[in-house]
Amino acid sequence: MSRLASILAPLALVAVLLGGWELACRALEVPAYFLPPPSAICRALVEDWRTLLESAWNTLAMALMALLVASVIAQAVALAAALSQTLERAVRPLAVVLQVTPVVAIAPLVVIWAGLENPGRAIVALAAVVAFFPIFSGAVTGLRSADPDLERLFDLYGAGRLQRLSRLRLPSAVPYLLEGHKVAAGLAVIGAVVAEFVAGSGGAQGLAWRILEAGNRLQTAKMFAALVVLGLMGAVLHALLEAAERAALRWWRGL
Repeated sequence: MSRLASILAPLALVAVLLGGWELACRALEVPAYFLPPPSAICRALVEDWRTLLESAWNTLAMALMALLVASVIAQAVALAAALSQTLERAVRPLAVVLQVTPVVAIAPLVVIWAGLENPGRAIVALAAVVAFFPIFSGAVTGLRSADPDLERLFDLYGAGRLQRLSRLRLPSAVPYLLEGHKVAAGLAVIGAVVAEFVAGSGGAQGLAWRILEAGNRLQTAKMFAALVVLGLMGAVLHALLEAAERAALRWWRGL
């Protein structure tokens, strides 16, 4: 019963909110271009579902590509930093600066460097910048989380740096790496959407371009429809990554 209640409670709240939204729009006669009722958004979803799905796939593909690029670079830098404390002290401030720099501030430069005719490259690069820090931070924290007693045991047996890294620190870092990738995946989607807005080019036919296109035509219902698809895509991606994380942790702990 508790599981059923946990499922029905948010659905009931969403239904109440949507019903109130619909009634308020009709009672106050709100112009559709200002705030469309949920029924108009549903019609836009039904009418444009093929275009929205294609755009969602384009955005998701670029976000996943950016996540892969960020994962490879972040883990390589974290492994190198784990072998040298001097390198770690040199890299970490730069990683923090990269994380706190707004993507919209560096987007024009990246668009120019990638080439105006290749907006997809700029979007992947910007999304990878956003996704880099959670993976790097999780990897560094995980590599430091090894049991001190096991560290002393490895000292006792005279283990080298590579042996300590491969047999002790990397296994200890697995949960942190999984959590870092889960956070970075959501940020990669956000970074891809923001980069599409900044790129402002129809060459990348993602959800952000659909929002811009509908906004320029005052088709507010289509803007909301794109936002609904974007929210559903993010929720499904997060659920899949959580399931993958649980499965990976069960396999890892069973070794």
